[in-house]
Order: sequence, then structure tokens, then C-alpha cells
Amino acid sequence: MSIAVLEDREAIKKIDPDNALASAESIADQVKQVWEEQDQIDLSGYQNIANIVVAGMGGSALGADFIRNLYKAELPVSLEICKDYSLPNYVSKNTLIILSSYSGSTEETLSCAKEAERKGAMIAVVTAGSKLEKLAKEKKYPSYIINPKFNPSNQPRMATAYNIMAIILILKKLELIKFDEEDFHQVLDAINVTTQRCLVEIPQDKNQAKILAYMFVERRPILVGAEFLEGALHIATNQLNENAKIYADYKIIPEINHHLLEGLTLPKSNALNHFFVFFQSDLYRSEVQKRISLTQKALEKTGIESIEIKLESENKLMQAFELITLGTFTNLYLSYLEGINPCPIPMVDWFKAQLEK
Repeated sequence: MSIAVLEDREAIKKIDPDNALASAESIADQVKQVWEEQDQIDLSGYQNIANIVVAGMGGSALGADFIRNLYKAELPVSLEICKDYSLPNYVSKNTLIILSSYSGSTEETLSCAKEAERKGAMIAVVTAGSKLEKLAKEKKYPSYIINPKFNPSNQPRMATAYNIMAIILILKKLELIKFDEEDFHQVLDAINVTTQRCLVEIPQDKNQAKILAYMFVERRPILVGAEFLEGALHIATNQLNENAKIYADYKIIPEINHHLLEGLTLPKSNALNHFFVFFQSDLYRSEVQKRISLTQKALEKTGIESIEIKLESENKLMQAFELITLGTFTNLYLSYLEGINPCPIPMVDWFKAQLEK
């Protein structure tokens, strides 16, 4: 492991030949592309929506979790994420099913597509191609077909901004959430400011993503936050799993105060193996802010190290994008420190190959 690799784009290219770094540096471009292409999403025939189910797996479900938590105080209907072969029993003609699969060939999502059609549900599609794109065209389902020109790595988890924005615009067009041009520009500002702070050219002592990556080496990162940031924490954790090939998890305040504190004592190796990152925000309710501070003090009693990161953007929407942008650079820098190409997912590929036998 050499810290110097994070200061050298040529050295990074040798580790990352599929250019995941360029995908990270293009998050704002992904957002802008979907915004400019939103006219392709035509939902004019859909109304009287009672509930929403997003059917997707892995990276293709992350956008829905991001939105569900960010807009939970605004959404007038329930939004559930289905990570399975079958849909909830309550799905009916008044349910909007959003079929989300970057590859377009996810077998669980395709299974849900058949069931949604049998139940007479309203169906929309977010995909980059393959079987799901073909189905959308044949059935004339409202859809956003991703042209991933700003995801050179072609990894679904590096196209999360495409997925988030597509679902946001679906909900906007259905008048279920507010998202206007001002919101769009605020998102771009949050991503661009964070990206500029995390670039390879920014030295480690001034680069939060590099600092975190170094702190995560040979440790189990536990990301902690609350409320509207839960989905963003989920995204950051999944990317640590897939890109950095590291066991990471996320926890939510106040839930962990009711059980996890007692689980930090044993095994005694916890103090060596675990590292907590607390994402603090002035936008949390005061009780939650206090709980985060007290949870850090509880960790001190166990000897487990932690760090607090104060999100700086001015509103919830911007802070959520600030977090996922920081998380994206962090997990890539960690993979480079370990000398690991972030793009191949050999364990997942092996597992899928075994299923097909």
C-alpha cells in the first residue's frame, strides 16, 4: 500500500483500467443528462396512484432507497422496494411498478415485470438496455432508457445518479414530489463542490475522501447517520462492498441506541477492526444531533475509533448528494490503496454462473 498512488493519475490508471474514476468524476454530468432527456418519460396516462413499488436489485435499487428516505416527509403515497422475484400481495391496478435494472437482464426484476402485468399494475421502466428495454418498447411502457455516456466503467453502481434522477423525474411528472429547475441546479452545485474537493489533484491532508480511505484500510467501516440520509448511506456502503471489496455496514440513529451499544464490548478485537464514521447535520432534528454526539462518547468507552463529518450543504437534497459524492471517491481511493481494480466483481459473477448451471 502506498499513499502516493492517490496523487498519481497514471498510477491509478494501471489499477483502474476500466476508468471507474471517470465515472465518479461524471456524477454531475449524469444528473444533467437525465434532466435534459426527461421528455422521453411520458406518464400522461397514469393517475390515481395509491402506492409505488420499485422492483430492483443491488445498484438498481439504490436510487429508490435514496429517494424514499429523502422525500419521506413529502411523498403522499407509500414507496416500497422489492428485492425479490415476487411483488407484494397488495399490488393492484392502482399501484405504480417501476422496473429498475441497469443491465436490463436482472432475473428477479423480469419476474416482477410478469407479475405486475398479471395484476394490471401501472408499469414504468428505468434501464440501460437488454431484455427490459425490449419489453418496455414492446409493451409501450413509460420508460427512461439510460444512455450511459457518462459512465465509462459501465458498472451499475457507478450509474446511481442516472437511476436517482430518472425516478425523481418520474415522481415529479406524476406530481408526487416537487423538483424544479432550482432543485436541479442545487444538486449540481452540491456534487460539483464535493467533487472538486475530492479530486486526485487535491492532496491528502485537504481531501476528505483520501483521509477516509486511508482510515478504512484493514478495518470494518460502519457509516452512521439518520433521517433523510439513510438511502445515501446505503449507497456509500454498497459501493464500499463492490468497489473496495471490503466488509462495510451502515447504521441509523436512533435505532442503534436501543441495542447496538451493548454489542460493542465483545469481541475484544472490535477496537482494532471497527471504525465508525458519523455523518452529522444541522438539518437533523435536535434530538438526533444530541444522540449522535452521545453515541460517539459511548464508542470512546469501548476504545473503538470514530470520526465525525459535518455535512455542509444548505438543504437536505444537497446534503444527500454531497454524501454520495464523497462516498464514491472514498471507496475508489480505498480500492487503489489496496491495489484492487474496483470494477470486476468476481464473487458475484461466480455466484451468478453457479445459478445458471
